[in-house]
Amino acid sequence: MQKPSLPKGTRDFGTIQMARRNFILNSIKETFQLFGYQQIETPAMENLSTLTGKYGDEGDQLLFKIINSGDFLKNVTQEDFSLGAKATLPKVAEKGLRYDLTVPFARFVVMNRNELSFPFKRFQIQPVWRADRPQKGRYREFYQCDADVVGTDSLVCEAEIILMIRDVFAKLGLTDYDIKVNNRKILTGISEAIGESGKEGPLCIAIDKLDKIGWIKVKEELAQREFSEQSLSKLEPLVKLESNLKGKIEFLKEFLAGSEIGLIGVSEFEELLEILNQMGEDLDHLDFDIMLARGLSYYTGAIFEVKVNGVSIGSVSGGGRYDNLTGVFGLPGVSGVGFSFGVDRLYDVMEELNIFPEESLKSTQILLAHFDENGFRYALRILSHLRRAGVKAEIFPDLTKVKKQLDFATKKGIPFVGICGDNEIETESLALKNLDSGNQENLKLNEVISVLLGD
Repeated sequence: MQKPSLPKGTRDFGTIQMARRNFILNSIKETFQLFGYQQIETPAMENLSTLTGKYGDEGDQLLFKIINSGDFLKNVTQEDFSLGAKATLPKVAEKGLRYDLTVPFARFVVMNRNELSFPFKRFQIQPVWRADRPQKGRYREFYQCDADVVGTDSLVCEAEIILMIRDVFAKLGLTDYDIKVNNRKILTGISEAIGESGKEGPLCIAIDKLDKIGWIKVKEELAQREFSEQSLSKLEPLVKLESNLKGKIEFLKEFLAGSEIGLIGVSEFEELLEILNQMGEDLDHLDFDIMLARGLSYYTGAIFEVKVNGVSIGSVSGGGRYDNLTGVFGLPGVSGVGFSFGVDRLYDVMEELNIFPEESLKSTQILLAHFDENGFRYALRILSHLRRAGVKAEIFPDLTKVKKQLDFATKKGIPFVGICGDNEIETESLALKNLDSGNQENLKLNEVISVLLGD
């Protein structure tokens, strides 16, 4: 007999887990809609030509490829095999599972550009797949909740991303976190200022690992990428800079004095702060992290990353501006900005902090129990009345002892049982039992509904 198992990096979700996940998802969806975002969905699979080349070399290696149906080896020659995977892969796999929701969104925008109103604000809540090494907080299948706006380069959009993150976290009960913000133009300016112009890509890939492997290991990686010792010496004061917001801005203005694009990045960050000020918002939880890189190659402006303090999980949200992601699909010059919540990581954070509200687990409010066939028929009639009133109700479907029905309700976490006996049938009422307190009282149906709905 085959022993059931799951692929590494994937998980089942039972009823409790799904209730908690839905609490997170509903909180995020409510915030996205509050800010004017509309929902779309895209297929789980995309053409590999859509996905490859958008995430950098490391991202491309993490794409799950889908073998062509039928005889997938029919076009492969011995020469292809001898040349290795790069020659063989295009002939056996033309599609892949989506790595994120942003690239499929860019493809969607280009294909539907004549039907969309720009600026176009969309959100997407769907699973993505990455052939990563599974570990705590890192899965091969996980949900992302993306919100993006394309067709404008206004920094109001960046300001609203910060506000949306804060709104969601308030709903989830998360209070100790940092929204790390930087700008890719600043990182480009840094590469110029340290004498490594044109190498901002390798710089970003390396310093994106600072939190994980530390400065010494990052420095070794940069040296392997042919960054000179002199350049690394110039970079080190930035890595070790400890200052407040104003101090960091002033330091960068001096450090980037010879880089036009770097100073533009600083100016954009200052404009972002001014927009928040004009909206009457404070800078709570905002952290200007000048070493924040985000490894994805399509970012061109502001970048974001959110970390919850005091937990073992890494970042739970991230994003940034991309000025020409649609350009690779034939629609150049469309600027966009967006971010994503990692639902699975948020779940793990909230579980570690033990802050899921009890009400998020409650589904059925009342179980109708019965002694005999007459009580069962009466309960069926009552059941429809309760549901029409908006009460989440169910009936125990089998004729069995009342104790077994009460045990079922207790195990399932149903707070109330409505007992249907001869007296209740005669008086058109229910014996409403509170399983938490043990109290029981005989109430008319409208009184039961008022109790359950909190009226």
